[in-house]
Amino acid sequence: MKNNTSTFTNPLKSIAKLATIASILAASFNVFAEPTEIKFSHVVAENTPKGQMALKFKELIEQRLPGEYVVNVFPNSQLFGDNNELAALLLNDVQFVAPSLSKFERYTKKLQIFDLPFLFEDMAAVDRFQQSESGQKLLNSMNRKGIVGLGYLHNGMKQFSANDPLTLPKDAKGKKFRIMASDVIAAQFDAVGAIPVKKPFSEVFTLLQTRAIDGQENTWSNTYSMKFYEVQSHITESNHGVLDYMVVTSNTFWKGLPADKRAVFKASLDEAIALGNKIAAEKDNEDKQAILDSKRSELVTLTPAARQQWVNAMKPVWAKFEDQIGKDMIDAAQAANTK
Repeated sequence: MKNNTSTFTNPLKSIAKLATIASILAASFNVFAEPTEIKFSHVVAENTPKGQMALKFKELIEQRLPGEYVVNVFPNSQLFGDNNELAALLLNDVQFVAPSLSKFERYTKKLQIFDLPFLFEDMAAVDRFQQSESGQKLLNSMNRKGIVGLGYLHNGMKQFSANDPLTLPKDAKGKKFRIMASDVIAAQFDAVGAIPVKKPFSEVFTLLQTRAIDGQENTWSNTYSMKFYEVQSHITESNHGVLDYMVVTSNTFWKGLPADKRAVFKASLDEAIALGNKIAAEKDNEDKQAILDSKRSELVTLTPAARQQWVNAMKPVWAKFEDQIGKDMIDAAQAANTK
């Protein structure tokens, strides 16, 4: 009888060969496939805490997921300004942004807590609140709007600057101050008879230089990196509020990542944020000193009595927004002032 073994083995060998070829082609495809582009857009300079955080995130992702992802960072509003970066995120035109906490007002009223004047005594109190159960809960406050909060990034406490010394609340009366699009900050300046003007961050220097506005509020880091001190003769060390950011992505992008990749992204971002917060703490004093050394701006130091006048004038703003933010949340923030 004729042996038909070859009749059965040859097709099996062919299938095995085809499988091997397919594997080689797949491997070749992976080698030559273009990495997925991740866009990280922000509005400040690269030498700021936010700028350095974004660059560290890029470095870590490209090290840990080589050939799979490339992170392109766009600083200084190169891609989107602070008034439209969140809309761009939801359209997936960018995958990561880190707006100031004020910018989330249209998506949640809860984050208005960070704009309340004289709520936090210092950055240590801010950090304690953000890492508390209440603070972490706020990261998820925009999930229904399609925005995923991934972490808080520090910049520092805010100071007032103007073309005239601001020593007492009455000194701000009638003056125009650039503000972010925040109802709380608008109310803060209304409380001292000033005129709040909502303008993009990228326009502030020109507005100050041309005297279209009289002053602004910002951290030492932003005031130095954006050269606001060159066109403002006085800076009042008020520490009246906090300017922090939230690093966010879209729900669609985040859930679209494979679980193992998502874990790498989150770990890398946590590490980058930790670096950014370390830089923020260091730059706060360094940039303040650099501004003073330039002798372009004069420092106005408030006496305890003068500062209390500012507190008394602005603290009623809290009551106006208590229903939107939640009294329990404000109480939790105040509790963070106790070490």
